Amino acid sequence: MTSSAEAAFFWVLAPISVIAALGLIFARKAVHAAIGMAITMTTLGVFYLMQKADFLGVIQVFVYTGAVMMLFLFVIMLVGVDSSDSLVETIKGHRWISMLVAIGLIGLLVSTIGSATFDEATVQAGMDRLESSNATTGNITGMANLIFGQYVWIFEVLSAVLITAAVAAMVLAHRERLAPKLTQAEWAAKRIRDNRFVAGLPAPGVYARHNAVDTPALLPDGTPSKESVSRVLVAREQVARPDEFLDVERHIIEAAQAERDAARGGTRSRRSVGPEEGADQ
Repeated sequence: MTSSAEAAFFWVLAPISVIAALGLIFARKAVHAAIGMAITMTTLGVFYLMQKADFLGVIQVFVYTGAVMMLFLFVIMLVGVDSSDSLVETIKGHRWISMLVAIGLIGLLVSTIGSATFDEATVQAGMDRLESSNATTGNITGMANLIFGQYVWIFEVLSAVLITAAVAAMVLAHRERLAPKLTQAEWAAKRIRDNRFVAGLPAPGVYARHNAVDTPALLPDGTPSKESVSRVLVAREQVARPDEFLDVERHIIEAAQAERDAARGGTRSRRSVGPEEGADQ
């Protein structure tokens, strides 16, 4: 029979788990996908704990949320990521939401610890149950005997398979060089010889009013420079448009020009009035 607390936890965590799973599938950034995977695995571990499967819940959190997610991030960074992500806050308000969630978790932890009560009878009863449990072979001991006894070779083979998969990922990500690696001096000499990017590639935000890594540099004619933005950001369609900065700059120039014209008009009017006043005197 499901208790009211279990039902409440399920209806709160089940939508979160589904949303995180969808985020794992549809997230455009590898880090966001890994966060979705971690949330999904953690909520599944909580479900196991709610069903009093303590060992499965703890293993779910430690193995899948820890080891598998780290391997997931390691392989993705090794194979496909060659540039740092943008420092621009792409999800508006996520910092405040994270702060609210952290404050809520801290409040829940403090309230749970504060509501704990200890007395001599309860502690003695707990110690008696612990001694009786240790006196007999429990589930943990029986599972340890199976893992490190009857099925030890199966687990050793599985660990060898995981190590082979990690090594295979590194081998697939490795690129054989067809020519020796050029030094910095050789690259500089090559740029001068080809007369291309003699001063180096333009940095993001050059000639723009925003110098983030997702903002392309602007050439003297106002067009964006494609070489100034990482191709990873271009593939993810996370490159900022410089039009808004150009509009702001154009508005500032027009306002400054209007002020100069107004100042020149006032000077001319004073000069035209001055001689007439002198003649009247």
